[in-house]
Amino acid sequence: MDTLVIIEKRKTKDVERQPLEIVERKGLGHPDSIADAIAERFSRNLSNYYLDHFGTVLHYNVDKLEVIGGEARPNFGGGKIIRPMTILFSGRATFDYRDTTIPVEEIAKESAKSWIKENLRFVDTDTVKYIFETKKGAGNLSDAFEREGKVYSNDTSFGVGYAPMSRLEKYVLLLEKYMNSSEFRHVFPFAGEDVKIMGVRMRHVFAFTVAMAFVDRFISSEEDYFKKKGQVIKDLEHFLEKNGLAPKERRTGYPTGAVVRLNEMDERGRGTNGCYLTVTGTSAEGGDDGAVGRGNRANGLITPNRPMTLEAVAGKNPINHIGKLYSLYAFKLAQDMYETLHIKNEIKIVNRIGQDITKPQAISITIDVPTSLETKNKIRGFLAERLPKILDFREDIIKGKITLP
Repeated sequence: MDTLVIIEKRKTKDVERQPLEIVERKGLGHPDSIADAIAERFSRNLSNYYLDHFGTVLHYNVDKLEVIGGEARPNFGGGKIIRPMTILFSGRATFDYRDTTIPVEEIAKESAKSWIKENLRFVDTDTVKYIFETKKGAGNLSDAFEREGKVYSNDTSFGVGYAPMSRLEKYVLLLEKYMNSSEFRHVFPFAGEDVKIMGVRMRHVFAFTVAMAFVDRFISSEEDYFKKKGQVIKDLEHFLEKNGLAPKERRTGYPTGAVVRLNEMDERGRGTNGCYLTVTGTSAEGGDDGAVGRGNRANGLITPNRPMTLEAVAGKNPINHIGKLYSLYAFKLAQDMYETLHIKNEIKIVNRIGQDITKPQAISITIDVPTSLETKNKIRGFLAERLPKILDFREDIIKGKITLP
């Protein structure tokens, strides 16, 4: 391999043994998650358009997308939207190729509308405002797509990954997925898609602070709101217990188990001002803004106890933007290594602009077992086999087989 591979034994405590662990997830309807999801839908649709019409993916990066919050007036029994949210498209794309004009703006707006219709029940796509400011890409970056032979990186960047997930990471991801499931909404139709979970493990206690937008048309009064809030808390506690995490209790002198708190800003006696009410189920209706890259990392979580990158994944082209490719592929490599070699690991991959994406500049791997020669050789053999497969991995992203969790 031309890549520098550094393999070291972990020098810090495994995350499961650390006394304090923090994990956050911004759910489906959070403004930052909306921005990521629309940018990624735009990216995939653009890639497929380029492939269908020209047989190749042309240069683009449409990751500079923002959700600008509107203004709403929620009320018991149903409020109204004063000013709708705005989707601002920016970034760069190829608009013309072989004397053919490409409908980039049309693809952008249709991507946003289709995602909103599929995921946000009470947002009217016809009233949402769309501002299109995507421009043409730089010539030298576009040229990287047209060089024969190898695939060259169009950025200097890195990606990180790790495996396996900790218990807290699994629970935070599982809980948000459940709260945005059809099963949950069948029981609680007032539950909005805007969910955010902050999980904190303090030694043996798992505390989950949950923010969930209530849809006002289903809430008749303040009393009704707090009654339904109590029902949701009991359901979440029951869900966690079914999945192996019982409510908090004391055993042999120290506390253990789970604590669930919901909408902690609520206050009785203040009417709608003391309740987390929305008209559409997302805070993007009322002034909360979102932007690509401000939310979950490539594995769907925000994990300050782990190595992380601030690289935005959503919206970047999946052909040669290593900020996207390495961020996603590092997690796949880490998981595959854990499943095949049975080694807990953390992976960092870095490369330079203009270099072969299958031959990173360097890879750092931290493992939780001694770094014997046999172990190092197994890992090097694993990498030599898996790194070239990143070329096939790109196609899976375009086809939607690899999605942002």
